[in-house]
Amino acid sequence: MAIYDNLPVYKTSYELLIELFKLVKNFSREWKFTIGEEIKKETIEMILNIYRANSSWEKKEKIQRARENIETIRMMLRLLKDLKQVGLDRFINLNEKIESVSKQLTAWQKSTG
Repeated sequence: MAIYDNLPVYKTSYELLIELFKLVKNFSREWKFTIGEEIKKETIEMILNIYRANSSWEKKEKIQRARENIETIRMMLRLLKDLKQVGLDRFINLNEKIESVSKQLTAWQKSTG
């Protein structure tokens, strides 16, 4: 079993978490304490699911939960862009990280059989 913080999917997810924390602190009050908190919570949950999958013999279900988390994060980020809380350049940068995590989780799930 690999150490979880050496996993590429963990590293990319953690980078995404840091970027989202930095992003949320600049939201207007109305969105900071609603969708801002929710997107941070969902990202933390995704990272915990990645850790749990790596630590478990039964990986598939935990990886699936992480995949659900990343799709929820993707949807919330799009909403934030539409609400003008995220600029286009930052949206693209974050979406690239989300896509990278999504692809890595999909490949990991396929490799578990």
